[in-house]
Amino acid sequence: MLAVLLPLAACKVGPDFTEPGATLAERWLQAGDRSVVTDRTTYERWWTVFNDPTLNDLVEMAYRQNLSLLAAGTRVLEARAALGVAAGEFYPQSQSVGGGLTYLRPSENDPSGVTQAGLGEFWRGALSASAAWELDFWGRFRRGVQSADAAYLASIATYDDVLVTLVGDVASTYVGIRTLQAQIAIARANVARQRMALQIARDRFQGGVSTGLDVAQAENVLAQTEASVPQLTAQLEQGEAALRVLLGLAPQPMQQLLAGRPDIPVPPETVAVGIPADLVRRRPDIRAAELRAAAQSEQIGMALAELYPAFKLTGVFGSQASNVGGNRVSDMFTSSAIQFAFGASFSWPILNYGQITNNVRVQDARLQSLLIEYRNSVLNAQRDVENGLSGYVQGGRQVLALQRSVRAAEQAMSIAMDQYRMGTRDFTTVLTAMQNLYAAQNSLAVARGARARSLTALYRALGGGWQLRQGNDFVNDATRDEMRARTDWGRVLPPSGQPQPAAPGLPGPSDRGPDVRAPQW
Repeated sequence: MLAVLLPLAACKVGPDFTEPGATLAERWLQAGDRSVVTDRTTYERWWTVFNDPTLNDLVEMAYRQNLSLLAAGTRVLEARAALGVAAGEFYPQSQSVGGGLTYLRPSENDPSGVTQAGLGEFWRGALSASAAWELDFWGRFRRGVQSADAAYLASIATYDDVLVTLVGDVASTYVGIRTLQAQIAIARANVARQRMALQIARDRFQGGVSTGLDVAQAENVLAQTEASVPQLTAQLEQGEAALRVLLGLAPQPMQQLLAGRPDIPVPPETVAVGIPADLVRRRPDIRAAELRAAAQSEQIGMALAELYPAFKLTGVFGSQASNVGGNRVSDMFTSSAIQFAFGASFSWPILNYGQITNNVRVQDARLQSLLIEYRNSVLNAQRDVENGLSGYVQGGRQVLALQRSVRAAEQAMSIAMDQYRMGTRDFTTVLTAMQNLYAAQNSLAVARGARARSLTALYRALGGGWQLRQGNDFVNDATRDEMRARTDWGRVLPPSGQPQPAAPGLPGPSDRGPDVRAPQW
């Protein structure tokens, strides 16, 4: 029977997953700009292009301490443990070992005749072991392992996507903080300049050269500029609060972490973007979407296998003895006390009233939905890159124009002030020049920050930054120790000080080994 059944167990029903197709552009729309090159790169530590040591330190700190990333790491461990559960289906699905030692004193009124037979009081001992093994005829268990394996790899890709998002958020928040610091510095410099203008207006008014209108106008402009400082400061404090959450910190002063020159990070003159086809393998969210579809594809085969008969091998082995009739309980360890049974059986739900067939349809519809989500994620990824490229390219042009605007405003204000002192211009011209200068300087700072943030959004859209975790565990030492103190994690969660091994490449859903590995894409 085994010779006939076991070879047939190599069958596997249901569709095999194939890499889904997606709509991809041949080139980026901004690829013709001289600041955009199509060289391929991995964007492993893209934030270093800003040459800002403070930003580099903040990214490293966020990687070590961010709680959302740590939660994603524990979900990787959960998926790895679930893979172990699925792999256990390859072995006898039910097994048990039992035994007992019983002292019996039959009732004198026992209708079974035990007392009448003169057995009286006696001991009885028994040991037994049983197992039942459903053969994987139609690949249901193999499909289950492949589904769990793809889900495990999807959890790693999701972890990487969280890391990509984290790095992008840290960089963007940091740029926003530096931009607000620059705006506050500009506002305070203009406050000082406008106070000097106000004092000149007061001196001329007291000297009878001008009217009180000049003083009132100067006070109005000065108050408006002073009012912008608290507003910008509130935004700065909110940005610092957001950064603290990203770093996993409780409310505390940020001066030490933000030490250094408060300059807005300057993007490089050119950026390498590769081609759209590179996104499919580089972006973790796209890879995660594909792996989720792969996991669901295996569910179709698992559901389809329910339509076919299930074959099971069962066996029981044990021994039993008592001290009745001159025997001894210890005789259960002799060959004469051994008993066993084995056999094969099958079950076939032939009258399932369409439930199994409809469940197959349910799983197939879920797969189709995930395939559509995958294609949509590819489109969204290309949109994100195009948005980042547009902001970077057009932002560069905007910065150049605003730099000319600032230079012209500075010159106009200087001329207006000189002419006012000489009495050839009224004070309204001076105030207008001051307002224009402040607006131009503030707009330039905002544009510089926006261009830097566009570059961070571009690198995030290109899928860079997840390589930061290569060679490291998915959870930190404190979390690992806390989990191991509660539960025996074995090899799934290596002890502290033992780095997680890395696989040489990203395997397919059916090529996973038994160890925990973070694939190197």
